[in-house]
Amino acid sequence: MFTGIIETLGRIKSIEKEQDNIHISISSDITNELKIDQSVAHNGICLTVVAIENDCYTVTAIKETIEKTNLGHWKTGDFVNLERAMRLGDRLDGHIVQGHVDQIGKCINVENANGSWYYTFQYDSSLNNITIEKGSITVNGVSLTVVNSKRNEFSVAIIPYTYEHTNFHAIKKGSVINLEFDVIGKYVSRLQELRG
Repeated sequence: MFTGIIETLGRIKSIEKEQDNIHISISSDITNELKIDQSVAHNGICLTVVAIENDCYTVTAIKETIEKTNLGHWKTGDFVNLERAMRLGDRLDGHIVQGHVDQIGKCINVENANGSWYYTFQYDSSLNNITIEKGSITVNGVSLTVVNSKRNEFSVAIIPYTYEHTNFHAIKKGSVINLEFDVIGKYVSRLQELRG
């Protein structure tokens, strides 16, 4: 489980395809603290560390992960948001994040708000994921608060710290991003479906 509070950025050093899998090597300033089999969220995708060498580590993504996330858009040199799994007893500064991306979305607008930024994202509402005003959403692994919630789009406000310390500074109009909707909202929605 994660919180959506990004620890650091990692830089993609190489991407190698092997049958339906992709192996991604990443350099980061937390590599020396990682161990094999550890779960790390990459742009909100929970991936397992399978190898470590010097300041780089490798994770492997399977076909389903590639199809449901923006991983297929990653390129060598890109920066990804990194967060290690939370420890029992830590403060939950963000919200409950599983590291299971529900679907991708697309940035349709970036607005400079005199020292902060508003990002608006659109997503396919036919998958029955929802946002609510002032509810939680995870964008590329970052825990954020929803503003301007609509049926198939929403906005988030980004402060300078988040802009500088995550890969939000690289998100432009047209960028494809990972979305994980609030787990509590997903359970409530599913219960309503089952009750008719």
